[in-house]
Amino acid sequence: MLDQTYYKKADEIISQHGLEPASLIPIIQDIQSEYRYLPPELLRYVAKKLGINEAKAYSVATFYENFSFEPKGKYIIKVCNGTACHVRKSIPILERLYSELGLSEEKATTDDMLFTLETVSCLGACGLAPVLTVNDKVYPGMAPDAAAELIHELRGAE
Repeated sequence: MLDQTYYKKADEIISQHGLEPASLIPIIQDIQSEYRYLPPELLRYVAKKLGINEAKAYSVATFYENFSFEPKGKYIIKVCNGTACHVRKSIPILERLYSELGLSEEKATTDDMLFTLETVSCLGACGLAPVLTVNDKVYPGMAPDAAAELIHELRGAE
């Protein structure tokens, strides 16, 4: 159960966008930006405030890959495994990151909520392959050692 500060923040976000059903996507985008995930309780709350049923709100939130109902870390790392990146050895990068972070395909977020590791089909930067992003900042021409060094730098920034 969420505390009242979550609902207060949701009310602020809703007031910025208005109570029209068409405001659902920008509202839940802003909520996810605030918390790094979309708490299901807030999705239900927003649906009620906008006068739409929960099923409609859930169908929208689950249709778009960008929305997540699972909490994510402060640093969201996306490793591209599209054709260009795969051919240029993105899998050893991913394996090194799993090892460095103590993560796996089943466990994507570190216990300290600092890192979330995801694979994606394409980041749209094929000429820079292999590529990963951290919070949407592109890191081109990666290698396993460079990825490990990036993790150490990010941890040092904390």
